[in-house]
Amino acid sequence: QLQLVESGGGLVQPGGSLRLSCAASGFTVDYYAIGWFRQAPGKEREGLSCITNSGGITNYADSVKGRFTFSRDNAANTVYLQMNSLHPEDPAVYYCAAVRWRGPCTLHRRGYTYWGQGTQVIVSS
Repeated sequence: QLQLVESGGGLVQPGGSLRLSCAASGFTVDYYAIGWFRQAPGKEREGLSCITNSGGITNYADSVKGRFTFSRDNAANTVYLQMNSLHPEDPAVYYCAAVRWRGPCTLHRRGYTYWGQGTQVIVSS
């Protein structure tokens, strides 16, 4: 069974930080490209960042560039999204996704085969 489980969401004040985790099971992340997405109510699912199977990071969305950092820990079979300087525009359900792929990664949702269940991020004072 291939599975991705996000965790680390919650309530944070504007300007605060959260670290999201995505734990993979049924596959090893070193053979897969991984993406982080978010979806706010009434909006399309937005690609935020992706990382290649070799560990390179590409295609941070302009909305999060300089604030969010994507990393992977192959030994733990887990990827992380460090979110700093959170804005009122950032609350959403955040998802990780995976696809068995070598080469550049995409921020388009249709490029991914496996999805986690999402974790809720609320930005409020």
